[in-house]
Amino acid sequence: MVGHLPDSRRGGQATAAVDPAGVGSSCGEAEGNEVMATNGPHAAPEGRYLLTLSLTALGVVYGDIGTSPLYAIRECFFGEYAVPATPGNVLGVLSLIFWALLIVISIKYLAFIMRADNRGEGGILALMALARPEQGRRQGARAFLVAMGLFGAALLYGDGMITPAISVLSAIEGLKIATPLFDPFVIPITIAILVVLFLFQRQGTARVGAVFGPITLIWFVILAILGVRGIIQEPGVLAALSPAHGVDFFLSNRIRGFMVLGAVFLVATGGEALYADMGHFGKRPIRLAWFFVVLPGLLLNYLGQGALLLRDPEAAHQPFYRLAPEWALYPMVVLATVATIIASQAVISGCFSLARQAIQLGFSPRLEIDHTSSAEIGQIYIPPVNWILMVATIALVVGFESSSRLAAAYGVAVSTTMVITTVLFYIVASELWKWNRWLAAILAGGFLTVDLAFFIANIIKIEHGAWFPLVVAIIAFTLMETWKRGRQILSERFLEGALPIERFLEDLAVNPTLRVPGTAVFMTGNVEGTPLALLHNLKHNKVLHERVVLLTVSTEEIPQVPREMRAEVVPLGHGFYRVVAHYGFIEDPNIPKLFELISSDGLELKPMETTFFLGRETLIPSKKPGMAVWREKLFALMSRNAQSATAFFDIPPNRVVELGAQIEL
Repeated sequence: MVGHLPDSRRGGQATAAVDPAGVGSSCGEAEGNEVMATNGPHAAPEGRYLLTLSLTALGVVYGDIGTSPLYAIRECFFGEYAVPATPGNVLGVLSLIFWALLIVISIKYLAFIMRADNRGEGGILALMALARPEQGRRQGARAFLVAMGLFGAALLYGDGMITPAISVLSAIEGLKIATPLFDPFVIPITIAILVVLFLFQRQGTARVGAVFGPITLIWFVILAILGVRGIIQEPGVLAALSPAHGVDFFLSNRIRGFMVLGAVFLVATGGEALYADMGHFGKRPIRLAWFFVVLPGLLLNYLGQGALLLRDPEAAHQPFYRLAPEWALYPMVVLATVATIIASQAVISGCFSLARQAIQLGFSPRLEIDHTSSAEIGQIYIPPVNWILMVATIALVVGFESSSRLAAAYGVAVSTTMVITTVLFYIVASELWKWNRWLAAILAGGFLTVDLAFFIANIIKIEHGAWFPLVVAIIAFTLMETWKRGRQILSERFLEGALPIERFLEDLAVNPTLRVPGTAVFMTGNVEGTPLALLHNLKHNKVLHERVVLLTVSTEEIPQVPREMRAEVVPLGHGFYRVVAHYGFIEDPNIPKLFELISSDGLELKPMETTFFLGRETLIPSKKPGMAVWREKLFALMSRNAQSATAFFDIPPNRVVELGAQIEL
């Protein structure tokens, strides 16, 4: 049904999927829309369905954090900033790992951050939408929060490049323990696996998704078994659960001990995935999987590796594989490789989802989006993002050559994102949920203290590789901000000379023009002005269709818009109609389906009997106020390479007419 969004759920202005220039993203201006809703009702899964979701979540949500035992302990005692594997240091590091998992993952993310869901969806962009002040108030704070959230999202692209590289490389390096003959083949094998992984993305994960969960469950069970085996041989390692050993570690090692925090943080690098994937599984399955499978498996394995180091400090170069019996080495390498592929798949899919959200929220030009599953909305494939990730990941493997060197680059992206997440959480808790500000500040301050400690411990590794994710984030942030600002400037240029639709219709009533049979649809980003394409068509062809639809597609700051609120239809008179279609930031606008919905409510629109008029403008950089010339040139380049509106909105190509113009930015 066609309906209207309640006033409390509308933005300050409607915004378009296709701006008058024809180069706009698939969504409206994010700044122009308020959060339509916060927490939506969700039926909590129960019984067998809950167990099934929890099992599936293992393979998607916990792949990254689940492969950390491959390298986390090793980097503490064998990495660039390692400390000697003395009994005191081993117990101290294990204590820090235990409390990091407890505070960062169990308490911060699972108990508090996951409460901040945007109608069930999580992730830093969803949190940014919840945290932003109301339209028209505190615009400086609003812009700052948008920039924070956007930079946090940009950082995750760097994480998406590093995770496959370090995970697969660390798994294959286990072959060197069996025999040094494998040493020259570690990098080629790693690259081959990564190439196959990225080539497979076009097929989607639907075919193998069903086995991800069971394989990951086997992985965690084996982690636990190996850990128990080590603990039995050295039960004294359980003393590491006391925080006193963590305190003693810092007192004994001082600055060096603080620098080891960067390696300790590797155990929590998958924390953001718990929140980002909340929309796919819900809170209960993710929490159930963590407390009953993931946390026990990880803790037992870390304690087992620590027990091994208490007995044999020389095993610090590969404590994970040394924990396994010799006969199990090759099977463990195979299983670890499969686990890291699953972890990489989850991170790559997360980058695809992030890219789509950026497109829908107006921070990225339109890109080709292929749906690899007819049943799951989250299973998508974005070719440009895939190939960029593949090239960057392979370059990381070739450039850094070992997982230990890559570990120096790992952690910066996630630790920075965690700092931003905590700040945004405080805004949501104090302003949206109306918590007591002092209580919210104390809670967020405690989390921020831990986050900043990890951030500082990682940022000091700039010269050893930590620069990479920051450079990636700066580039991604610049592109997204340039696109957003460019669209705003473009909209302002059109508004400067826009003819109000009311005035156009008044002139039409006084000076009627020839009307021809059929329906014309003009896609526009201005819900008040007359589309430039309409004026050009009237000027050159001297006719109007008997029915004219002015179509605006607006992306709201919620994941999905209810069907009954999909579209607003407003008759303007003289055969003109204003249609504003609303979509969530995880939905893909589809014009033929939209027309089916509208037709059921009285305004019959048939795509194959409709002519679509789209604007296609040539953008000319200028010295007018707005952006630097280099950014204007960058925006123009991005515009030329954006996917066409015809393909993005699934409009029949043979029903499209494009009208061009030159616009100075």
